[in-house]
Amino acid sequence: MSLTFKVHHQHVASEARSGTITLPSGTYQTPLFMPVGTQATVKTLSVEEINQVSEGIILGNTYHLWLQPGEALIEKHGGIRGFMNFGGGLLTDSGGYQVFSLSNRRVIKEEGVSFKHHKSGEALFLSPEKSIQIQEKLGADMIMSFDECPPFHADYAYMKASVERTSRWAKRGKDTHQRQDQTLFGIIQGGPHEDLRLKSLHDLKAIGFDAYAIGGLSVGESKEEMYRVLDFITPKMPEDKPRYLMGVGTPEDLIEAVERGVDMFDCVNPTRLARHGSAYTLDGRIPIKAALYKDDMRKLDPSCDCHVCQTYTRAYLRHLFKAEETLGPRLVSYHNLYFLKKLMDQMRRAIEENAFYEFKTAFFARYKP
Repeated sequence: MSLTFKVHHQHVASEARSGTITLPSGTYQTPLFMPVGTQATVKTLSVEEINQVSEGIILGNTYHLWLQPGEALIEKHGGIRGFMNFGGGLLTDSGGYQVFSLSNRRVIKEEGVSFKHHKSGEALFLSPEKSIQIQEKLGADMIMSFDECPPFHADYAYMKASVERTSRWAKRGKDTHQRQDQTLFGIIQGGPHEDLRLKSLHDLKAIGFDAYAIGGLSVGESKEEMYRVLDFITPKMPEDKPRYLMGVGTPEDLIEAVERGVDMFDCVNPTRLARHGSAYTLDGRIPIKAALYKDDMRKLDPSCDCHVCQTYTRAYLRHLFKAEETLGPRLVSYHNLYFLKKLMDQMRRAIEENAFYEFKTAFFARYKP
C-alpha cells in the first residue's frame, strides 16, 4: 500500500470531513478535486499551469493510453509522470467506463470484454488482469479495479449479475496486482438499488482494498437519485479509507457530495465546458461567446483572483472564441479548474471551522446551477 489517509476534522452536523492523503509523490488535502488528463495531458494546459490550478493530483486514462501511444512506450519514460514531466500525484482509471461508453459491439463474458476500437474498428479485449497490468506499467500512485458500469436504470436482474461479476473481477484484479508502490481501489456498483450497493461494498471489503470508489453515478440519473445513493452508501464505507466519487464535478454536486462524506472527485466538465466557452462564476455558468459580452469590460468572475480574471475582460475572452483562437479555451480551462480548486479549499476551511452549512447556504444564495 502506497497511500496513507488521515481524517483531521469531522464536521459536527454532517458527514463532511477534511483530511490528508499521503502518496509517494506528496501529501494532499481532502476533500479534493482531480483534473482529468485523459491523454497524459489536461487539455490545453501546460504542466506548470496544472500545478497552479489543481491540488497536485490528476487522472490518466487507461483505455486511451493503452490504445495510443501504448503502455510500453510510457513505461520506458518511467510511467505517465516521466512521460508528461509531471511531479505530482497520479490516478488511472481501469478503462472499464470507456469500454462500455465508447466502444462498439461489446461482448461481456466472465473472462473480460471483447469490443471494437471506437475509431478504427479493430478487435480488442480487456480483462481484469490486463487492466491491472497496463496500469502497473503506466505507473500511477492510485489505480482502479476493472468493473462494469451498466446504465443506472438497467433492470434489477441485469444489475445484480453485473455487481456479482464486478466483484469477481475485482478479486482477480487484486490477485494480479504486484506493485507495492500503488494503491488499488475497489469500485462500488449497484445503480439505484440499495441492496445491490450494499452487497457490492460487502464483497469488496471481504476482498480487502486500501481505498474505495463509488461508481455508476453521473451516468444519466437525476441529481436527486445520485444524492439518495450517496446518502445511503457513503456512511457505510470504511471511515479510515478515502472515499472517491468517480466522474462527478459540477460545483453543486461537489458541495452535496462533500456534505455526504466524499473525499475525492474527478470530472472532465471544467475543461470540456471551457472548450465550448462556458465559464464558472459565483453566480453560475456564463456562456462567454454570447453577444451580450461583446462590450463587457468586467472580469470573467469579479470574485475570482486567478490570473485570467485579473488580466482579461469578458469582451476579450469572447473575441478569442469568436476568432477561434486557441488561447480562449486555454484561459477559460485555467479559470474553471482554479474555480473548483478554490471551492474545495473553501469547503475544507468551512469543515474545520464547523461552518459548512453556513458556507453552503451563502454559496447557493448566489450560485445558480
